[in-house]
Amino acid sequence: MIKVEELTHAYISQICDLEEHLILTNHFHTDWEADILIIDKEGFSHEIEIKLSKADFKNDFKKSYTNKTSGEKFLKHDKISCGDYICNQFSFLLPMGMVEKENIPLHCGIIEFYHNPDSWETEFFEIRKPQLIHEDFYWKMIDKEAFMRALARNLLSKKFQLKGKKEELIFKNYFLDNS
Repeated sequence: MIKVEELTHAYISQICDLEEHLILTNHFHTDWEADILIIDKEGFSHEIEIKLSKADFKNDFKKSYTNKTSGEKFLKHDKISCGDYICNQFSFLLPMGMVEKENIPLHCGIIEFYHNPDSWETEFFEIRKPQLIHEDFYWKMIDKEAFMRALARNLLSKKFQLKGKKEELIFKNYFLDNS
């Protein structure tokens, strides 16, 4: 069975344009983590959620958010379907035939994949295009400069983590958020 990281790599290398899009993986934005977040030059954003099992797929519809001001709870896909979501589009990336498309809300795009373990080839098929959730660009809702600073800080922290796995480094990690 293909691992999420391998599937992510295959999708990005085959489908995404690294010159035209900012592509982030496992990126926390607003209330949830995006498996793949694609932002074009204008700021149009598309979140792709990878699900490899039916149970994981069903659990995505149980994820909730609590408004800090009012204390109200909202389900993730209720926020997406009513347009109260940061991304312009949302899609699921699923193994072929794992979930019937009638069981996937209309606001969600569907991308299915077939992975041949013998040849290690992975093919992707867009079954349904995602609906436009709203027309506001990502950078209208996110401070681009703060985003870039956080991205640079995270990359620097990851570099030290990777280097520390190969070499014995003894230093305090000042990049961790200890608040």
